[in-house]
Amino acid sequence: MIIAIDGPSGAGKSTLGKMLAKELGLLYLDTGAMYRAVGLAVLEASFDVGDDEIVIEFAEKAKIELVGEPENLQVLLNGRNVSAEIRTVEVGQMASIVSTISEVRKFLVEHQRTLGNNSERGCVLDGRDIGTVVFPNADVKFFLTAKPEARARRRFQEDLAKGRDTTFEQTLIEINSRDQRDVSRADSPLLIAEDASVIDTSEMDLTEVFEQMMLVVREKQKAKYETS
Repeated sequence: MIIAIDGPSGAGKSTLGKMLAKELGLLYLDTGAMYRAVGLAVLEASFDVGDDEIVIEFAEKAKIELVGEPENLQVLLNGRNVSAEIRTVEVGQMASIVSTISEVRKFLVEHQRTLGNNSERGCVLDGRDIGTVVFPNADVKFFLTAKPEARARRRFQEDLAKGRDTTFEQTLIEINSRDQRDVSRADSPLLIAEDASVIDTSEMDLTEVFEQMMLVVREKQKAKYETS
């Protein structure tokens, strides 16, 4: 079973993706973490991000691995655990920039498809183009969304808990900036797949969203069983 979860930054994709994967015993792939790993590599190299050819070369040479259980997923970049380093605001912004480069996307999409297709029981993937580009024939598709203010509030609280020096206003600016890049990029922009179940999480807690998603998954499983 392949479950695709798409949506803008801060909608809860990663947390809910991990919860679904654990509940269903599936592999979990945080595709955003893969772009963040490339973003980190670019930042550490300190070169002009406007040079697409160099960014593409870095993406192709980088060995990116996602290992461990969903709730303890580790992101390895060339064998180094960068799980914490890729979660900074700076890396997130760089990931958003490098993800607009078509060759970088093509390379990582193929990597994601390989990982997903090789998983024994299936997998849960979250990102921004999973149901439209990476796995357009996914068994179940979700699009999680929320008002920018609600997403910024969640991200701001997460940053405070991690001791990061930021403000709600700055977080909202970053959320809106990321949204604009995601929907306007030429290659694989953020779109809602026609057959996706859309869930607005603005006024819902994680448990409520998870239960709603599980209902959809069970219905899909039942329908598939009845037609097989």
